[in-house]
Amino acid sequence: MQKPVIGIIGGICSGKSTVAAELVKLGCKSIDADEIAHEQLENKTVKSNVISVFGEGILDSAGKIDRRKLASDAFADRGKLSLLNSVVHPPVLQHTEQLIQTYDHDPAVKAIVLDMPLLVEVGWAGHCDVLIFVRSSRQLRAARAQKMGLLDKEFSIRENFQISLDRKAAMADNIINNNSCFSALVEQVTNIFSCIMAERGLL
Repeated sequence: MQKPVIGIIGGICSGKSTVAAELVKLGCKSIDADEIAHEQLENKTVKSNVISVFGEGILDSAGKIDRRKLASDAFADRGKLSLLNSVVHPPVLQHTEQLIQTYDHDPAVKAIVLDMPLLVEVGWAGHCDVLIFVRSSRQLRAARAQKMGLLDKEFSIRENFQISLDRKAAMADNIINNNSCFSALVEQVTNIFSCIMAERGLL
């Protein structure tokens, strides 16, 4: 593989997708694992398997999986969350691998970004050439989560299912501080990306 694969890690609502979006502006292609997972929930086989675990109570009035209900049920039961991951993650990771191969052969793409909420937890840190940790205070992250409709209790429950932020930060090659203004974030992303490309002689 020629193109660097950059994994973005950090806590819930730390700004990982914002960092990924800025890297796209710099010539990267971003793979959004959440988006792929949402698409997979419409897949007949995946949908059927999810319903078999959680029941038809997770369906909305149109017969589609209500992602909010699904998340609420999954994070309330570690066993069910594990089953959900075993159903959804394999096709998501398979599609991610296909996209990496596609982007790797595209001369217009400078690098590939993995915007994957559970990147470390699913064992994909080893697929990345570089890991960028996005650091943001719990207060700021909780406030962002609240704006998205996530209650503080739900925020805490989800965070408890993830590897500790200290451990993730220790794994990272670069750290971006997202505790101030957007322009400061953009400057950090630009500088880090320049260094990544320069180290590989790709500038």
